[in-house]
Amino acid sequence: MPNSETVELDWAYLSDLADKVAYNISQKWAIVEKDDVKQEILMHAYEHRPAIEANYASEDFLWKIFNKAGTQYASKERNYYDLQDDTYYYTPDEAKAALRTFLYTDEELGQMVGKKDDLLSSRVTDNLVSARIDASASLKKLPERYQQLLMKRHVYGVPVSEQSDRMALSRAVVALAQQMNRTIRTRKADA
Repeated sequence: MPNSETVELDWAYLSDLADKVAYNISQKWAIVEKDDVKQEILMHAYEHRPAIEANYASEDFLWKIFNKAGTQYASKERNYYDLQDDTYYYTPDEAKAALRTFLYTDEELGQMVGKKDDLLSSRVTDNLVSARIDASASLKKLPERYQQLLMKRHVYGVPVSEQSDRMALSRAVVALAQQMNRTIRTRKADA
């Protein structure tokens, strides 16, 4: 690591660190290429140069900054890809609707398929069974707190009163929809 008293940034050093971070991210996010992530990280470093200069002596902190920038890029790319491919895309509202079906037996759910439910302007459609399957598989991949909050509110109908729990529940619904979309793509890739 360069001397922390250096005023001039050593871009070769930063590039090497960005390369390591980008490799790590590209291993976790198959949707992105290492070189693209590295370029995005270095662009972020250039645009936020004062923050880089202020933390130049701490490689751990630089790693965190670079990791955040690279992960945000990978997430943006994945979301863009999800919208561009021809696979169905679940919304958070559809994820909540799928959770509500957990209360029904398979037979009860089968009787509902293809019928409209005008209550709250939602529809029960033929894809409800597959949405239920995707939600069930995806729910297991979420953190335990998210699982508990989603089950409490959207399956059992118990209100969530704590502000921190309401905020976590909102994030949990989005996370469930994203995981359901990943489940679809994984199944499609395996087919």
